Amino acid sequence: MTETHHDAYSRFEDGFPPLDDVPLAAPAPGAAPRKPCIALMGEFSAGKSTLSNLLIGQSPLPVKVTATQLPPVRISHGTGQGWREDHDGRIHPLDIEALTEVTPADTRLVQLFVEADLLTLCDLIDMPGISDPNMDSGVWEGVIGQADGVIWCTHATQAWRQSEAAVWEELSGRLAQSSLLLLTRADKLVTAEDRARVLKRVVREAAGLFSAILPISLTEAVAGRDDWDRWTASGAEAFSQHFIGLLDGFQGATPQAADNAARAAAFPEAPPLTQDPAAGTDDGARPRRVTIDRERGRSVRPGSEPSRGFGLA
Repeated sequence: MTETHHDAYSRFEDGFPPLDDVPLAAPAPGAAPRKPCIALMGEFSAGKSTLSNLLIGQSPLPVKVTATQLPPVRISHGTGQGWREDHDGRIHPLDIEALTEVTPADTRLVQLFVEADLLTLCDLIDMPGISDPNMDSGVWEGVIGQADGVIWCTHATQAWRQSEAAVWEELSGRLAQSSLLLLTRADKLVTAEDRARVLKRVVREAAGLFSAILPISLTEAVAGRDDWDRWTASGAEAFSQHFIGLLDGFQGATPQAADNAARAAAFPEAPPLTQDPAAGTDDGARPRRVTIDRERGRSVRPGSEPSRGFGLA
């Protein structure tokens, strides 16, 4: 990342900081509208739900629902009604308050829509924990093909267990260069020596399997959205640079783009799985760009520009 890109990072008012003033890639001629889809993966209780909160600024699930009870949950930008896909491929409308009744036994995938700025750049899939003894691996294996990249969460105090490495070995051939490994709960490693030792080991064992390996305290990152020093100390700023750089690199159509017509026919009220964030105007104007307030919610950095607001422009 260049210094110009670094200066372009900031925090959404309630969510995750995107890259400022970088045009979103337009689809190739004749290609279906697309956005990349990023899967949040890892073992049980590795921090995926907190990561989702960090990325979109809110929990997409009602308080009484936990992600561990659910099949994979895809989260897209919008306000449309949620739906679920059963194991025969049929689409059923879904009231979000009825999520407590959804189980992996009757549902392959849940689709929810949330108005969050990051979701104009990508979709997210919150996957069940790979080590959950109450959930068969087929629950997430049947959906991972939709992912263009992965953010893998591993608990820093027991980082990159053999069970994780074994699962990722099957996926890394396609996803390694578009995925990040996060050592979550890095604050639990009390000394600098412990942090350096764990990071060195994981980098050695997972070399070449991810585009970057980064320590982060997700709870500190969420708490530090309005505190620049706390935000950077948590590891969130380094993560944000790598993640938005990763999104900026995606080109072409996502694997699931061809499914949109079939899904629309099955359940016309449901918006498609992907929406076009890069469509130009009728007068041939350039693609929309993401612009944000670089100083909102944190102290002003020396030499920074005045606040400019944020949104699609």
